[in-house]
Amino acid sequence: MPVTVLLVDDEPLVRAGLRAVLESQPDIEVVGEAADGASVIPLVRQLRPDVVAMDVRMPLLDGIEATRAVLRSVDSPPKIIVVTTFENDEYVYQALRAGADGFLLKRARPAEIVHAVRLVAEGETLLFPSAVRSLAAEYGNRQARAALERAALTEREEAVLRLMARGLTNVEIARELIVGTETVKSHVSAILGKLGARDRTQAVIAAYESGFVSPA
Repeated sequence: MPVTVLLVDDEPLVRAGLRAVLESQPDIEVVGEAADGASVIPLVRQLRPDVVAMDVRMPLLDGIEATRAVLRSVDSPPKIIVVTTFENDEYVYQALRAGADGFLLKRARPAEIVHAVRLVAEGETLLFPSAVRSLAAEYGNRQARAALERAALTEREEAVLRLMARGLTNVEIARELIVGTETVKSHVSAILGKLGARDRTQAVIAAYESGFVSPA
């Protein structure tokens, strides 16, 4: 089954470019388009896409509020990739905190766009650009540090979380730690449970905000 994608951007040329890139792949299908975040929920319910690629800045309902709305009101919500022009856009960081699963620059190369969609569809974490990692560290606070301390991660779970923050997939983490992929999956599930994180992206944000991982 192909990975199905809904494109949301107020610029028709951007949507057309993303569609051309994604539909050049046999395992990806663009099932719909929208010009504003206000149209996302009905389209998600109708089309049931695996991934929503959504502009973070739109006139009626931006990508931050649209992300919150989808995750709040849609059962089994799709993965969400926020798309923007600038990597140091604070809107992107807020969208990730709201629950978006990844981040993509509009100027990304076609291969990077395809890779991002496939990776997020599989439930993996995209590597945050340095500017977004710095924003997460800047927003760090005592509450985030205390939450990580309460989680009481084991030494192996801490090692897995550091590698997740580097954007490594489960397979890559398994190779790095010389363990099986299923073992890594178990550690990731334990980390998410202890941190109260919805997914890998939220766990990585917690790692940066708490200072557990440095943005450098």
